Amino acid sequence: MNGTELLAERFQKDRGRLRAVAYRMLGSLRDAEDAVQETWLRLSRGAGDGIPEPGGRLTAVVGGVCLDRLRSRAARPAEVFVPDPVIAPLAPADPEQEALYAAATGLALLVALEQLEPAERLVFVLHDMFAVPFDDIAPIVARTPAAARQLAGRARRLVRESAPAAETDPGRQREAVEAFLTAARAGDRDAVVAVLHPDAVLRADSGTPADTVRGARAVAEQALRFQQFAECARLALVNGEIGIVNLPEGRPPAVAGVTVAGGRIVALHVLADPARLARLDLPGTDR
Repeated sequence: MNGTELLAERFQKDRGRLRAVAYRMLGSLRDAEDAVQETWLRLSRGAGDGIPEPGGRLTAVVGGVCLDRLRSRAARPAEVFVPDPVIAPLAPADPEQEALYAAATGLALLVALEQLEPAERLVFVLHDMFAVPFDDIAPIVARTPAAARQLAGRARRLVRESAPAAETDPGRQREAVEAFLTAARAGDRDAVVAVLHPDAVLRADSGTPADTVRGARAVAEQALRFQQFAECARLALVNGEIGIVNLPEGRPPAVAGVTVAGGRIVALHVLADPARLARLDLPGTDR
């Protein structure tokens, strides 16, 4: 087996990890796949340089590809950008798939990552999420390991300020989401407000500029405007948390990631962009 074949074998073994890194860096499943392909092209051009060690080196390469893409990405209103959701049925039959979805990154955290500068995002994702050493990260961001460590500290502070500490118990998540849907279907404004945190946030990305809605009563008013869609709502795992998929006529007009904390919904992240929804893989869902 020659160097290119060995490299291809190593790359395929790590492909899932590389795609996970790229998704967390870019917030787009399609862009993540493109970044993984570009990583392969970069590696294959230098196949004679030796076979990278599994994990760290390959992860660093895909991180560098994503950093270039983040830096060249056109400016967009980060508050209303909702990353591509990863949707799964509530009970995956495949244990490996179940483990994958259980380790998924919630949409609230991905939205928080959108607030970071590209270098901050790279350091946070590679080090805090994938345990890449600062010595390996530093050359990618053209900084010393000590400076990369400082970037990570700043990124952590910003993420803590932006992303609420989410409920990890699926049962409590489901209880809150079901209470929200029941109240919305009944058109009961007070009951919707009761299941929302007073500082709840609703972000909706429909492919056109939109406002972020803040506060329980404002979020409830917005939810009740679309009461008819609540009738079509189904529960699913959205980035590893209990979320909502609307299924009128067999195709979702929206997918909502839901963040629950302290028994109340603190954030709803709604993707309603038809072009992006058409590209999503939509497994079966539950009522």
